Amino acid sequence: MASSPFSSSSLLGLVVYMFCSLMAASAGNFYQEFDITWGNDRAKLLDKGQLLTLSLDRASGSGFKSKNEYLFGKIDMQLKLVPGNSAGTVTAYYFSSLGSTHDEIDFEFLGNLSGDPYILHTNVFSQGKGNREQQFYLWFDPTANFHTYSVLWNPHNILFSVDGTPIRVFKNLEAMGIPFPKKQPMRIYSSLWNADDWATRGGLVKTDWSQAPFTASYRNFDASNACVWSSGASSCSSKSPSSSNSPWMKHELDSTSQARLRWVQKNYMIYNYCTDTKRFPQSPPPECA
Repeated sequence: MASSPFSSSSLLGLVVYMFCSLMAASAGNFYQEFDITWGNDRAKLLDKGQLLTLSLDRASGSGFKSKNEYLFGKIDMQLKLVPGNSAGTVTAYYFSSLGSTHDEIDFEFLGNLSGDPYILHTNVFSQGKGNREQQFYLWFDPTANFHTYSVLWNPHNILFSVDGTPIRVFKNLEAMGIPFPKKQPMRIYSSLWNADDWATRGGLVKTDWSQAPFTASYRNFDASNACVWSSGASSCSSKSPSSSNSPWMKHELDSTSQARLRWVQKNYMIYNYCTDTKRFPQSPPPECA
């Protein structure tokens, strides 16, 4: 049996140890972190709040949002996507502020026929302007097991990662006149919904409702390294574990991570707005340079 970090005679130490263990186990509890926003009983909290599932049937999809708003952070969520024939469905997991000049950071998972790969669709909005889509196939079956989808958002860049592998970076290029999301706190949202007018092969493949209900699962949410926005101020402005001195607040890709990013983009990127000459016949958007 492993020894306790406290001596057996230290009752107080044992109590503190058990309390801290309990707090660690409850971190990321969906009851504490999220509200179900639509879909009624199609959204379920299970395993004492450690697991959340969203379902879609012909009548409705479902969704949730975070109780907290965040202004910068390293935030992880594990997802297991709709298995089997998921054509026509979209599982969206994203960060967003409100209003016509909102900021947004998107993961969207576009369903497909059984045996075909999911498409991971990403986008970044700043000051209400998006149109910065990049799409990827994944190098694993995202329906067989849980995988970690992460956003590291700091004043220097927004980094999208899958199981710790970077797939996309959006840099702060305000010096070039390009707005960067850094002033508007965002909530985290997720939804499972029907989009068979466009989601699979441009809408050619429709949702097979005989396969319903479609279900996606979530676990192990971690925002322990994030700045919570409350009463017009950020938790990172005070001395806390998520302070402005934390390494993630200054993190940018090192040479090893840049090599992994290039590997993903070379082998698994299937669309990049920066190279779409039909959309941008004159020249690509300035951040593409």
